[in-house]
Amino acid sequence: MIQVCRKTKMLIQDKLMGTISEQDRAMAQRCLECPVCSRARKKQKGLAFWFVRHIEGSVCPYCQAYERVYGRKAHEPVDRPGGTK
Repeated sequence: MIQVCRKTKMLIQDKLMGTISEQDRAMAQRCLECPVCSRARKKQKGLAFWFVRHIEGSVCPYCQAYERVYGRKAHEPVDRPGGTK
């Protein structure tokens, strides 16, 4: 039987149960503050958008945390109050 440390065991349980940890929230906040991801969300075109859509989302742990926390990809536009984007 494989022995797993307590922290790793909790992370595995969180992933399986779909719960969002404080670490996920902190990492998603880094994605919100990232200049490349922010530009991709705002402009929806250009090099930053292409980069985040095709490369960053599958490699960057912050983009992956953003997807877990907010339920959308890091390059998708943010819905603003009042229906405007």
